[in-house]
Amino acid sequence: MNNNLKNITKTNLSNDWAKLDRIDYDYQFENGEWKRLSRECYNRGNGAAILLYNPEKRTVILTKQFRMPAYENNNTDGMSIEACAGAIDNNDSALETIIRETEEEVGYKINDAEQVLTAYTSPGALTEKMFLFVAAYNENMKIAKGGGLDSEDEEIDILELPFSKVIEMITNEEIIDAKTIMLVQYAQINKLLE
Repeated sequence: MNNNLKNITKTNLSNDWAKLDRIDYDYQFENGEWKRLSRECYNRGNGAAILLYNPEKRTVILTKQFRMPAYENNNTDGMSIEACAGAIDNNDSALETIIRETEEEVGYKINDAEQVLTAYTSPGALTEKMFLFVAAYNENMKIAKGGGLDSEDEEIDILELPFSKVIEMITNEEIIDAKTIMLVQYAQINKLLE
């Protein structure tokens, strides 16, 4: 419980694709002064992401898809290269979610994955917490085409890339997705592909 916080009120601004609330609250600063503040808080639930890596081939599986917020923020075409990811639905666990999303998005069947990080993606505005996983893959695990679900209006390109190329793509800002950068750096720090 935060003793520097009181009189919290919420006003729903949108309940369409996700929930957007304006939250007004009193906050006490270190100098003892109380101020009435207002923030918008976007709640789309939590998510899970995975970096699939092949230690023999020294490759990783990533996705490429259109993202309207990236387009809106002056990205020329709105395409984003990312780790496979998805929203945690219903009462699924993060692990159940990432196993399902791996098959739907990239066509690989995994039975398990290692959760390596948990992170808020943008805690100043989003409630979303991401559960980040890694798992090794090989060609025998490819059971479907992938590409996402039509029912979710997904059109996902699957990229199998050399890990060294992915590092370059982060350096030259071809990959600017935070969860993907965190997972790639985790793989790099922990020498998963050496």
